[in-house]
Amino acid sequence: MRKIIYSLLPVLLIGLMTTGCQRKDDKQLVITGELISNTACKNDLKSAFQIAGIPDSLSCVEYSFDNENNKLTIKHINAGFNCCPDRLYCKIELKGNTIIIQEFEKSANCDCLCLYDLDIEINGVYPKKYQLEFAEPYASEQNKLEFEIDLSKDTKGSFCVTRKHYPWGVNSVTE
Repeated sequence: MRKIIYSLLPVLLIGLMTTGCQRKDDKQLVITGELISNTACKNDLKSAFQIAGIPDSLSCVEYSFDNENNKLTIKHINAGFNCCPDRLYCKIELKGNTIIIQEFEKSANCDCLCLYDLDIEINGVYPKKYQLEFAEPYASEQNKLEFEIDLSKDTKGSFCVTRKHYPWGVNSVTE
């Protein structure tokens, strides 16, 4: 019995060493990210919508990828939050090939909603295909901000969804 155990011991050790070690060239996708900055409430600033060229009835994402630093920079235009959020922040998670960006406010101190622009940086991203999904606190049943990007082909791009329920569409001109 001891001979069998001693003969299996090297096989077990080799198996543990090969599964416990990762080759350096294997790309282990671990991403981190955070909200870098945000604008003030834009709802009363009609000129802000005209300058950006994006009406308040659209929620848009503009992205750019820095391949050298494995950094994805995202601007979420017209993200909806409370007018008095105290602080805005994001949680970023990778599930398979899906990058999930959950947007939060620290508190909802006012009885109104506003649109903000958010600047988000995500590190540890590689030039490949991803699905981007935004989890927004006030979008509820409106069009979801979800789309695919292929960073091996396009290092810049944008995507928009139309939203017409408060706080979106407040300053839009209706005919």
